[in-house]
Amino acid sequence: MIVRRAQEQDIPKILDLLVQVLNIHAQGRPDLFIPDTTKYTVDELKDMIKDDNAPIFVADEDGEVLGYAFTVMQRRLHNNNMTDIRTLFIDDLCVDEHARGKNVGRQIFEYVKEYAKTMNVYHITLNVWSFNDPAIAFYEKAGMKPMETVMELILDEKN
Repeated sequence: MIVRRAQEQDIPKILDLLVQVLNIHAQGRPDLFIPDTTKYTVDELKDMIKDDNAPIFVADEDGEVLGYAFTVMQRRLHNNNMTDIRTLFIDDLCVDEHARGKNVGRQIFEYVKEYAKTMNVYHITLNVWSFNDPAIAFYEKAGMKPMETVMELILDEKN
């Protein structure tokens, strides 16, 4: 298996994986996520694949995409109380449900980490939903630690 930049021919499988990850979120937070939808359209993916500031990486085993990582280069420019840093933000990481437990996610994450080092970023960041215990465990095992916590108070109990 290799990890490489995504190409247009990968889009159908990426869309399938986007549905898989969305359904995990819809199960955990049905008040926020719509099942069987995707975060991005085909046209958006075509544009994103060409964007060197937001590379998408895929795990490829004999031409079959087993997982992906959507990443975005970010820069926090000088403000009054924080330093200037470059960050590689993992917008989304997914492994096909049939390939989980086979170290595909670990290999994607390690590839992203090595890529980040070549780009001279300060750190890698991501968001993970509090209900997603398997993802939290995966990222902690990969060496990630909580940086900040987003909290909510739901006011509209009708949903």
